[in-house]
Amino acid sequence: MPRRRSVALLVETSNSYARGILAGITAYITHHEGWSVFLPEQERGGAPPKWLENWKGDGIIARIETDAIAEAIDRVGLPVVDVSAARLVPGIPWVETNDKAIATMAADHLMERGFQNLAFCGDPGFNWSIWRGTYFAERVREAGCNFFAHDSVSRNDPRYSWSDEQQELMQWIRELPRPVGIFACYDIKARTVLDACRELDVAVPEEVAVLGVDDDQLLCGLAVPRLSSIRCNSYRAGFIAAQLLDQIMSGQPVPDDPVLIDPIETSTRQSTDTLAINDPDIAQAVRFIRENAVGGINVSDVLREVPLSRRILEHRFQKCLGRSPHQEIVRVKMARVKCLLIETELTIAEIAGRCGFQNEEYLSVAFKKEFGQPPSRFRREHGQT
Repeated sequence: MPRRRSVALLVETSNSYARGILAGITAYITHHEGWSVFLPEQERGGAPPKWLENWKGDGIIARIETDAIAEAIDRVGLPVVDVSAARLVPGIPWVETNDKAIATMAADHLMERGFQNLAFCGDPGFNWSIWRGTYFAERVREAGCNFFAHDSVSRNDPRYSWSDEQQELMQWIRELPRPVGIFACYDIKARTVLDACRELDVAVPEEVAVLGVDDDQLLCGLAVPRLSSIRCNSYRAGFIAAQLLDQIMSGQPVPDDPVLIDPIETSTRQSTDTLAINDPDIAQAVRFIRENAVGGINVSDVLREVPLSRRILEHRFQKCLGRSPHQEIVRVKMARVKCLLIETELTIAEIAGRCGFQNEEYLSVAFKKEFGQPPSRFRREHGQT
């Protein structure tokens, strides 16, 4: 019998993103040859475990976010896959979130709700925050909207003070034009924005809509109001990281380019559940489409909900959202299709039925027209298993 490989996982369990990575690694181990796994109690950015110095294992998957961790892993000299954006050990395989896709999804989510003023609240101590802010600004400016930004002192900086940060954040929010949609770099930062709005007695989401990243069910559910958040596919990141490590330990080549994992969807909750659209008829039409698109509705169904002619609906819809009612119906349906392809094992025919398409063939043609690839290929590239 071949010897069971020993793999160390230097990944914290204190946040939902990291736990998703561990779940993906677990799934890979379950579907393939088992490993003996070492998972120390590890906080984010914590010191490397003492036993790592003399460990005689076969490989490591790590969130390399400090120089101490980077140096300890370099001394061990084993195959390593990095699942952090810090990039402290160049030249090793790297699996991370696609921050451009996350920023684009965030901007589109807020702009779809009619916001013309969009802002980013980041933490300059993390590469992923910097990248999300940069890409978010690009998308907002491309759309002709107004962009604002606030970068606090990083929470890892010795100068960081929670009270000072909150005062600066409150002053920034006071000066923002309203209504405004704020994209926070991750859920914890989004909650500090909500806290500041509560202190200022600012209405969320009517005056300030707030969106986070990671979709941490506990943090989002306990927030007041409940927090909307972009759901990253950390499960797939963990699965791919384990796959890469297995290839390295088997002597197989792996790609030099980073593997960037696209987000799944935006989980909409109360903090962005609004329409910053001054036209009440179009706001009603948009709300009807978003609630009923997967039921197979068309523009004629929308016209029965609003007191407008088709020509006027098309004109005012285009003016408010930059697209037609039909395009909005397709967009909502396709977003649901993508989510089901990623998260479930439903057949394409079953997904077609659930998302308002006449049959599997019709869905496949529409999906390929929209995204340039058939749904089966999309599922292979982005699915969780």
